[in-house]
Amino acid sequence: MGRSADGTVMVASESVALEGSGHVFERNIDSGEAVFVDLEGKVHSMQCAESPTLNPCIFEFVYLARPNSVLDGISVYQARLNLGETLAKRVVSTVPPNQIDVIIPIPESSRPSATQLAHLLGVPYREGFVKNRYVGRTFIMPGQGVRKKSVRQKLNVIASEFKGRNVLLVDDSIVRGTTSREIVQMARDAGARKVYLASAAPPVRYPNVYGIDMPTKDELVAHDRTIEEISELIGCDALIYQDVDAMKRAIGSLNPKLDGFDASCFDGVYVTGDIDTEAISRMNGNRPRIEENEEDSSRLALPNHSE
Repeated sequence: MGRSADGTVMVASESVALEGSGHVFERNIDSGEAVFVDLEGKVHSMQCAESPTLNPCIFEFVYLARPNSVLDGISVYQARLNLGETLAKRVVSTVPPNQIDVIIPIPESSRPSATQLAHLLGVPYREGFVKNRYVGRTFIMPGQGVRKKSVRQKLNVIASEFKGRNVLLVDDSIVRGTTSREIVQMARDAGARKVYLASAAPPVRYPNVYGIDMPTKDELVAHDRTIEEISELIGCDALIYQDVDAMKRAIGSLNPKLDGFDASCFDGVYVTGDIDTEAISRMNGNRPRIEENEEDSSRLALPNHSE
């Protein structure tokens, strides 16, 4: 929550929204707190929970939030640097750094992690993809055909960074796997000798039910699959995932006052304690059904679908 010079109050989910509109950050809204701003700009607040705990969604730090935001006292950018540091240990145990010629991020959220990873491994960091900013987020797009087409519209390769090289691609996370498979193939088409893929987040094995329009568990590439099976499906020469506990430590160390995180899409633990298989099935029953071969009506494939 912030206030401008003329006293106008703004409540936002990210600090960057305050800074960009001339507001000065005042404080975070507490867990379980209700806030009401009247027409005169006076703020009224009340704690509505008996025993509130602060468990922010860890996926915000992994992917959704802007890197220049500060959430619950944690710099999103620093959180992603920390994820790159812990990911480096996982990469070394899977692929020797001397077998990697170049590290390339998959734009844009993975850049801080990829930068830190390249620095610690002593491997050159390069930009190998140019992003089209007019295509939406592909992991929530309706229909695999739409997502596959949109990946090629969304990213173009800089072929000289791939040709004849062993490339380590770094992504912030892997959800459906459709995008990852297309990107790995794009790297091969550009002449890469080997394509390794590292995810700054652990395997996404469970649906998110707290506001992110994430796929059902059967649509998640990591659900009920081993790392080897996922790697084969995506088509990469090696697949390296972040560790769940390492992810929590890497981000949680930036604010020891946190009670923990909601990391349900990674560990299946829903912090509210009232989510089970039946509840998830009921929620999924209200999702619009899109056939895999159904084309959208927009060339840009808008990320949200409605009847």
